[in-house]
Parts: sequence; structure tokens; C-alpha cells
Amino acid sequence: MIIASAATAFPANNYSQSEITQALESVWKDKLENPRSLTRLHRRCGVERRNLVLGLAEYNRLSGFGESNAIWTEAAVNLGSQAVSRALKRVDLEPGDVSALFFTSVTGVASPSIDARLMNRLAFPSNLKRIPMFGLGCVAGAAGIARAADYVRAYPDQTAVLLSVELCSLTWQMADVSTANLISSGLFGDGAAAVVLAGAETSCSGPRIIDTCSVFYRDTEDAMGWDFSATGFRIVLSPSVPILIKENLGNDVDMFLAKHRLTRKDVGSWILHSGGPRVLEAATAALDLPEDALEASWSSLRRIGNLSSASVLAVLEENLERRRGEPASYSLLAAMGPGFCSELVLLRW
Repeated sequence: MIIASAATAFPANNYSQSEITQALESVWKDKLENPRSLTRLHRRCGVERRNLVLGLAEYNRLSGFGESNAIWTEAAVNLGSQAVSRALKRVDLEPGDVSALFFTSVTGVASPSIDARLMNRLAFPSNLKRIPMFGLGCVAGAAGIARAADYVRAYPDQTAVLLSVELCSLTWQMADVSTANLISSGLFGDGAAAVVLAGAETSCSGPRIIDTCSVFYRDTEDAMGWDFSATGFRIVLSPSVPILIKENLGNDVDMFLAKHRLTRKDVGSWILHSGGPRVLEAATAALDLPEDALEASWSSLRRIGNLSSASVLAVLEENLERRRGEPASYSLLAAMGPGFCSELVLLRW
């Protein structure tokens, strides 16, 4: 099982964090007890710039979930086709070479699903196996790699693609000034990412997937996710998330590595979901890592924000294109998300 390539695609609208903050302050100024609270919360998010699917002035004009979701559907097809095409081009493959397409998102819904709509946009084979996944949230990038790896393990002469599209800005609740929604408006960005996974009998090269691991933390479903209402997706974001990471991630990683007679010292690079400053700080503490060990994740957070399921895939792209591991070295790819749960992927270069 090989990760052959990864590629991202972003909406054309790109704004600094201060521009986004100012635009939202103008909408919420009469509802905030302290107008400066939004600025403080946004500054703590560790984000410098983000791509948004709409212009800033358009969000307050959306009529409701139906309109937002229609925009999500159209943009997901456009960005998804770009990301998939770029990922395939990097390894000289065509859509017709793909046997399975995994699609994940947690910021919109469509039936037919986005993977089906891509069938008429890209020249995938008519017998393509399509696997849409919804509800996994931030963990879905790592989980999608793991499930696609299962597929190419079963079919070692075939190639699979994982596509994530997250348009988080379309979930902003413009009438909601709860702390969770204010943080969400400062943390999450929009974008897509695709990963090409190839079986061992293909001609593709890249880091090998040695093993994957799923861990579910019972009775933690209220830590993260969505509440659904007439206005759409309402963020659930508990302060307990960093605590869950600190209490569990280190032991989970140790047990996973021990199966392969490895320890954290054997891991040459860490490819972690850019969940936010508190998430990255909690992961650094849980794994007892040097301060610069997660620099690729911090850099991604600064440049594009938290892309939910696409975040860890953007960090993976950075590692494949500019931070490749030394031959025979190990990397650990990890993400956490609603459930609460974690997904771990062990790679060897």
C-alpha cells in the first residue's frame, strides 16, 4: 500500500485574518457584549490567512441552509475535480486508471453524492467503486486514508483516490454569537485535498502504509460535532478536546508503534491534523515532542486555517512535496475528530 501523491485546491477568495475579523465584527457588533472579544478569539486561533468560497460581503446575505448547501454542492464538484486532477497528474495517471473513489466531507450534503457528480466531470470508469463518507469530521482525512489503504490491500493491482472537500465558512451561523461559533469563524477555512493510494503491485512509488489504527473514546460524543437546525450546521466544540488528546494520544501512539517494535524515537516526522493551537499544543505535550516537531502542521494552520478533514491531507502534501523523509525512515500521520476518536497511519519512506 503506497501513498503515491497528494494535492490541494482552494477557492479564489483569500483573506487575512484581520479582514475576516473586521467583516464579522460589522455583522455582530450589536450582539456582542464586548466587541473586542471577537478580535481576541480570532487572534488566538493561530491563523494568518484563509481561503473562503464566497466574498466576505456575501455571507450575511445567505437566505438559509438550502442556499448555503447548493453553493457547497457546486463548489465541492469544482474544487474536488481540481484536487483529484492535480493529484493524478503528479503521478502521470488519468481518472480512467482509478478503481475506487472515497469521498469525505462534513460541511454539506448531496444526493447524488459529490463522487457521483464527479463521474460526469472527470473520465472515471463507469464501474468505479464509490464510497461517500459523512460525519467523521476532522478525523476523516486520516480515516479515509486508512479505509482506502484497506481497499488497495485487497486489490494490490489497483489504485484508489481519497477526496476531501470542506467548505467550513458555509456553516457560519450569522445569528449565533456563542463562543463556539465565534471560535469556528476564526479557525476554519475552505479547501479540498486528494490523495492517490496505490496497491503493492502497481508501478507507483511513495511512502508505504505499514499499518493503521482506529481508537474510539467512549461517552465523549458531546465533545465535537454538529447540531442540525433549520439554519443548518451549528458547531459543537467543547473545551474538553485538548484534555482528551493529552490523556489519550500518547498511550494510543505507544501501543500502535509497539506492535511494530517501534517507539516515538523511531518516528522521523509527524503529520498531524492542524486542529488549532490548543490541539497542536496538546498533541505536542501528549507525545513529548520537541517544539518544532509539528512545524508543518503549524505552518498549514497559519496559511489556510483548519480545513477539517482536509487539514491532515494538506500537511501530507507538504511532506510529500517539500519535507520527504529519509529512505527507510518512519512517519506517523494522525487526526482526531467527532466521536471522540483518533486515527493513526504508520508510514515508511
